Amino acid sequence: MSAPLLAIVNARVVPVTAPPFDGTVVLEDGRIRELGPDVTVPEGAQVIDAGGQWLLPGLVDAHTHLGVHEEGEGWAGNDTNEMTDPVMAGVRAIDGVNPHDLGFDDALAGGVTAVNINPGSGNPIGGLAVALHTHGRYVEEMVLRSPSGLKSALGENPKRVYSDKKQTPSTRLGTALVIRKAFMDAQNHMGKNDDDDRDPQLEALAMVLRREIPWRQHAHRADDIGTALRLADEFGYDLVLDHGTEAHLLADVLAERGVPVLIGPLFTTRSKVELRQRSMENPGKLAAAGVEISIITDHPVVPINFLIYQAALAVKEGLDPETALRSVTINPAKVLGLADRIGSLEPGKDADVVLWSGDPLDVMQRALTVWIGGREVYRYDTQTRTPVVAGRQ
Repeated sequence: MSAPLLAIVNARVVPVTAPPFDGTVVLEDGRIRELGPDVTVPEGAQVIDAGGQWLLPGLVDAHTHLGVHEEGEGWAGNDTNEMTDPVMAGVRAIDGVNPHDLGFDDALAGGVTAVNINPGSGNPIGGLAVALHTHGRYVEEMVLRSPSGLKSALGENPKRVYSDKKQTPSTRLGTALVIRKAFMDAQNHMGKNDDDDRDPQLEALAMVLRREIPWRQHAHRADDIGTALRLADEFGYDLVLDHGTEAHLLADVLAERGVPVLIGPLFTTRSKVELRQRSMENPGKLAAAGVEISIITDHPVVPINFLIYQAALAVKEGLDPETALRSVTINPAKVLGLADRIGSLEPGKDADVVLWSGDPLDVMQRALTVWIGGREVYRYDTQTRTPVVAGRQ
């Protein structure tokens, strides 16, 4: 379905990568055509008067299990972990995504227009992630990038899972061994030219070694983060650190090496040993040290519509407001390799925009209208106080 020519006028526009201004944004053919304080409304455009309300790019959550860990479905809707072998590099999150998961509607209500969906952290190597828009009839029309990374986990989770099975890995040592062996097998496989010897596990790992996709490393504790850096040095891939609860303890090292940290979830209790240093102060500490941060929900651990609230409370605890907005827009877009399409308001980018009642870092404000690709997919009916989501049929 084609998107209308649309001009949103009289808006407080926050492009994220440029200074805010009062003016107009024009959307055409699913893209941002132009924006500025003195833009002329094109002939034939549908005009929406924002009335001074805030217009921002759609938010981006770079670490979720949306659609693969469905809400309200129990075990039947949980497809996050194929915990039948420690190495599951070849499984793909895209094959388990249900676009009718209730969480997708929640994402829109929270102004989130793009997500990265990861396999879980039960295995040392968990599988391939996918980046999607948050509205669509079926997964193929929602895809932004597939695969968008390869998930791996260090620390408590794989250690606990396979210790219970009484097999390797039952320790942190064993987890690192499993990862090393898998990469060595992939290196050996890459030296062959035999089309009859294809292996989905090794081919996925080869994509990481060729730096076609990043290695998405689940790690909370500082010692596990050290192991993540060590393995990246050994095999020479692009490392992204997911969670990073104790990343502030190595902030100078991560900043020097340019390793981005996807920090969160932040709305949780200290439910396990690895989370003892969880704090809303940590995003500010990392950013102050020069680490590029993205704030994540790990949905459904934290409901995805609370993404912006986590950013707001991080500001309360010391994070710069401009950095907070970048942490849920352009920074995660960069991590996903999608900064040329999403994460800021710029001509030529996808027309993924959200009209807010006010400053989104004020928890009393809400997303009023959401456009993805220039099409309205969500609006909040202020008269009945109910959300209205465009049909996916």
